[in-house]
Formats: sequence, C-alpha cells, structure tokens
Amino acid sequence: MRRRTLALLATALVATTALAQTHQGLPAFSPAFKTREIAVDGTTLHVRVGGTGPAVTLLHGFGETGDMWATLANDLARDHTVVVPDLRGMGLSARATSGFDKKTQGQNIAQLLDKLGVAKTQLVTHDIGNMVGYAFAAQYRDRVTSFVPIDAPLPGVGPWEEILKSPLLWHFRFGGPDMERLVAGRERIYLDRFWNEFSATPARFGEAARRHYARLYARPGNMHAGFSQFGAFDQDVIDNTAFMAQGKLEMPVLALGGEKSFGPMMATVMRAAASNVTEGVVPDSGHWIMEENPKATTAMVGDFLRRQPG
Repeated sequence: MRRRTLALLATALVATTALAQTHQGLPAFSPAFKTREIAVDGTTLHVRVGGTGPAVTLLHGFGETGDMWATLANDLARDHTVVVPDLRGMGLSARATSGFDKKTQGQNIAQLLDKLGVAKTQLVTHDIGNMVGYAFAAQYRDRVTSFVPIDAPLPGVGPWEEILKSPLLWHFRFGGPDMERLVAGRERIYLDRFWNEFSATPARFGEAARRHYARLYARPGNMHAGFSQFGAFDQDVIDNTAFMAQGKLEMPVLALGGEKSFGPMMATVMRAAASNVTEGVVPDSGHWIMEENPKATTAMVGDFLRRQPG
C-alpha cells in the first residue's frame, strides 16, 4: 500500500510546477516541494508536497499560513512525504464563504489526502490547525498514526470554558456585521496585536514575516475566512462533544505548548480527548513556536514522529 501511495504521489507531482517559495527574509521550502491546487467539497486548497517516506500533514493556524512550516517541513522531508495545505479560504487557497466548522474542514483534509493517494498520515498542527486536526483525527481514526497538536485549545474539550475567560482571547467572540469592514485595509494593525501579545519575544516574529502574512490576509475573502474560523466555535463544541462520546483518540499524541504560552496546559487539554498523551514544552517561546524557537520545535517534533510507526 505504501509503495502504491508513493507512486501515485510521485506521478501527480511530475505534472506540477513549483510556486515561487522564496520570500525575502523568510525560511523557504526547499526545491523538493511542489505546489498544487486541489479541489475538495465546496472549495480548492493550495498545498505544498515534498519528500518521500511515510506521510505527515502540517496544519497552520490563524495569523499565519502553511508558509509557517517551511523549516520543519524541510527537515521532515528527509524521510517523510510532507503535505502542507493552506486551510479553507486562507493563504493561497480559494476564496470560501462557508464551511468553516472544523468537522467540515477535517473532511476537507481527508479529501485532499485522498487526491494525493495518502491513506495514512502523521499529523502536526498549530492554533486553529489543532481544531481542524482533531476533527480530522476523530472522524478518520484509522488514518492518523500519530498527532502533535501545538499551543491552542479545542472547543468544548477539557478546560475550554476556563480558557475562554482569559481577556487575551476577546477575539474568539469578535463578530458582528462590521468586523470585516473595521479591519479592511488595517489587517497589519489587527494582526500585529496577535503577533505581539502572544509572543514571549515579539521581535522574533520578524518584520519580513509580518509583511508577508499581512499581505496574504489582505487578499479578498481571507479575513472573512479568519473571522469565520472563530465564528464556528459554537458548532465545533457540539461536534467535538459528539466526537468525544465515541471515545478518546488512541494514537500516540505529543501535546506541545510554548513555555510562555500554553505550556503544560496543552497536555491537559489533550488528555481529555486522547488516551496516549506525552507532554512537551517548547522552551523560550510563546505561542508562535516556529517564529520564536524553530530549532527546538523542529527537534522535538521530528524526534517524536521518527519514533512512531509510519
């Protein structure tokens, strides 16, 4: 099965050309990575694929895109087939107006992997990506061989209600008919708030990265998609409650929190949803682990994944 999967993937990639991945001042995906636009239910996802070996899928969160994973992806591509999509309506994925509940987006990831011929995958996620990743793993438990969620809660899971009380998370409920109009043309101002307040050392989220992501979030429809990720939380609570009623996830889980952010709370969250959880803390980092301490994050994630069955 693995040979057939890799053969299909290699054939698909021959027909693709690389999107320019070099953004001045930012880590770049190696030339091994090619890009594709893959249709899933209701939209099209932009995805980068590179490397050979057992598959690993990397899911980004709000305030960034799949570009955040370049350093980790290049390391994993030495012995993995690495799949890095932009989430529904975000980054360079097609504009979308609905379908932002995480159950639907988890199904989108399954459809994406089907198109790539990937039957099973390891999973690494951050922020909103944690929520999409959990919904994917909970719906397709036999397809996820190991799971690394990083530094964000899951709606309705574990200490969710307590986490919501933090004043730093006011944006979870930021909404209304004028929210997009208020931010239009001011995307950088809005995003700087997240990059600054959720960093242990804001300067490590550099100017080149800020400009890059601000440009992407200023694309038509992208802020709508970002706001809609949060707007779907009430439905996500309902769906996650149903997933947990089916039992805890059984695959190995490494729950990583930034030392100056979620820290060991990430493991507390995941122990409510999974039975085989290892706690990890990314040192000298806030929420933006790939910006603030990419070396430690890459080492911790890579070591864990390489100790797991493919």
